[in-house]
Amino acid sequence: MSTPPPTCWPTLSYVDAPKAIRFLVEAFGFEEHLVVPGEAAGEVVHCELVWPEGGGVMLGSTARSVGEVEATTAGQGSVYVVTDRPDELHAKALANGATEIRGLRDEDYGSRGFTVADPEGNRWSFGTYRGA
Repeated sequence: MSTPPPTCWPTLSYVDAPKAIRFLVEAFGFEEHLVVPGEAAGEVVHCELVWPEGGGVMLGSTARSVGEVEATTAGQGSVYVVTDRPDELHAKALANGATEIRGLRDEDYGSRGFTVADPEGNRWSFGTYRGA
């Protein structure tokens, strides 16, 4: 049985969406899949970043000149990402400017992971726990 394509996508808003995209690609290893620019300089109406181990995240600018929904406030999100490489990602995230919230550690439920904040305050947890 193969895993179906992801149908649940966390969405985040950023004041400087182009900078956030660069950070998420460089610090965490997301891959840029689609970026839809807005009418204003530096505006991102819609972006899809793919997680190489499965799934992805969508994001956009907090201020949008086009679109049918209001953006959420920057820095209010929290995302958990499953990875088989928590040690490598922890070092890479910190080297690229992520702020450590919870250091790399083994949990009593069997996961190994950590939590960091991106430059606009969204929290990102990475761990080996894949859910029950």
